[in-house]
Amino acid sequence: MASGQGAATPHGGHGMDEGVRRRDFLHIASGAFVAVGGAVAAWPFVQQMNPSADVLALSTIEVDLAPIEPGQAIKVKWQGKPVFVRNRTADELKAVDAVDVKSLRDPQSDDQRVKPEHKNWLVTMGVCTHLGCVPLGAAEGETRGEFGGYFCPCHGSHYDASGRIRKGPAPKNLEVPEYAFLSPTSIKIG
Repeated sequence: MASGQGAATPHGGHGMDEGVRRRDFLHIASGAFVAVGGAVAAWPFVQQMNPSADVLALSTIEVDLAPIEPGQAIKVKWQGKPVFVRNRTADELKAVDAVDVKSLRDPQSDDQRVKPEHKNWLVTMGVCTHLGCVPLGAAEGETRGEFGGYFCPCHGSHYDASGRIRKGPAPKNLEVPEYAFLSPTSIKIG
């Protein structure tokens, strides 16, 4: 037998080198099998934590703005809460722009509360920031309070046409939800 060469085994291999390579392959293959099996077993648990289709459907709504005339507002439901969508008049825009922001309890300019290219549209949550009542002013004929916006009948909070608190116990302005214009006459809330 020549030196430097492994002795041939009865199975045609070359001794220790062949056994080590097979053992390494078996360890790697069994480790990969266990990892894939673990991932397959864990997948249903991970998937069950994702929101269901009905919850995802409620996460956004589209609102058609075409039927809302200047000076009118509508109330829609999003995630179980009311949302006010208002088409403000030129007079309402002048009035909200004339307010000294520094004089407000929760100082926000009107421009911070609307989309600049659609300044006439105001979208706010219809929930008073005092104790969660639904203010009046979105439906035809409802009182809009002393500042022409919304009035909460529960404890007397008055909001202006920008949804900013002007009088009463509410500590904050009406919340503005995330929304985007899909077209000049359509928005998506959420």
